[in-house]
Amino acid sequence: MSEKGKQVGATVSQLLAEARRRFTEAGVADPAADARVLIAGLLDLTTTGMLTRGNDLVEDAAVSRIEDAIVRRLAHEPVHRILGEREFYGLPLSLSAETLEPRPDTEILVDTMLPYMRDLAGKHGNLHMLDMGTGTGAICLALLKECPEASGTGSDISVDALKTAQSNAERNGLQKRFKAVRSSWFQDIDGMFHVIVSNPPYIASSVVDTLAPEVTKFDPAAALDGGMDGLDAYRAIAKDAARFMHPDGVIGLEIGFDQRTDVTEVFEAEGFRCLESVKDYGHNDRVLVFARHLLATSG
Repeated sequence: MSEKGKQVGATVSQLLAEARRRFTEAGVADPAADARVLIAGLLDLTTTGMLTRGNDLVEDAAVSRIEDAIVRRLAHEPVHRILGEREFYGLPLSLSAETLEPRPDTEILVDTMLPYMRDLAGKHGNLHMLDMGTGTGAICLALLKECPEASGTGSDISVDALKTAQSNAERNGLQKRFKAVRSSWFQDIDGMFHVIVSNPPYIASSVVDTLAPEVTKFDPAAALDGGMDGLDAYRAIAKDAARFMHPDGVIGLEIGFDQRTDVTEVFEAEGFRCLESVKDYGHNDRVLVFARHLLATSG
């Protein structure tokens, strides 16, 4: 394929090699993986298919789409933004302009909360869950998939995000147990919940502009900026959560790598106790679980 992507008769393997070469020369962090995921996604091929069909010729229209995608990646647009979707906890999820791209580290929040949900389901039968700042709906939908006794409300301030989350619920057959609600934290929330989860904005305002262009140029600012010290969202959740929780309910939160102590203090000041702290794949603090103090101190 030429630099402009107009060579006729390029094979899957040739397109892959060309993308990898250009990503490597441009200093893309993981050029081989990005090239493979991008081209496999655009050609609708599995990882196995990329190997077994490497000598297949690719139609000119698809070659043109791949060239356009390569140029977009070279301009720092993340691969899954280009493809318009990303898998999370086994669920295919569509992305949109005002949703955060779900990351593998966030799956740790799902892993952490499932035992609590199953325990609560054993006690109560049916559960109601609230996912605050739901974005694509990733956390809520993954938990609903794994816990059939649960129903969930996904809240967000973004209409675009709520439409995307509702669409993702329908795409994955979970729409009967999922409801999207527009709300700034608890402002327009009704009802009581056994489980509250959130991956809120937690980056300090002064740090946002120093992040990689893949983040600053393409992730929605509202999903990143956590205020002057990065703790604004945690304060908002901690302040009102008890009024919306069943007595034995739990809260699961994703946090920044250096926020365990600060977030714990915020919740302890509002009558909560930390039940568990979990690290991510990079051995950084990533998830905290809280319960109301009356539960945490009993037994």
